[in-house]
Amino acid sequence: MSETWYTDDHATLGDRLAAGRDAAGMTQSQLAQRLGVRAKTLRDWENDVSEPRANRLQMLAALLGVSLRWLLTGEGDDVTPPAAAEAQPNPALKSALSEIRSLRGELLGMGERLGRLEKTLKAHMASETAGSDAVE
Repeated sequence: MSETWYTDDHATLGDRLAAGRDAAGMTQSQLAQRLGVRAKTLRDWENDVSEPRANRLQMLAALLGVSLRWLLTGEGDDVTPPAAAEAQPNPALKSALSEIRSLRGELLGMGERLGRLEKTLKAHMASETAGSDAVE
């Protein structure tokens, strides 16, 4: 592969997504499972058939250990092209890094769930307050 594989002129969002996944040492199935999407959905993203929503893009960047900016535009040096890759890191360190990325993705997902739950709770509290005011 050429060294320009990741440039804006040559790479798409799907290309960068696949490259980030490969660099993180994950299969499509593994990444899809961590994101909570079907493998076909991830495959469609990597093949530029469809694009992930904003919340999934944030989770992807976190799980892959790349910046959102790089994932969207290719600007920056988040992933080294395969031909230029250095020697493989210690497997234990790679495993720990993978676990950190996974936990970061889970935390982002939990943050979103907490936000939705808080919104639901506020709506219920507001309706109960409105209901008790009407009774008085």
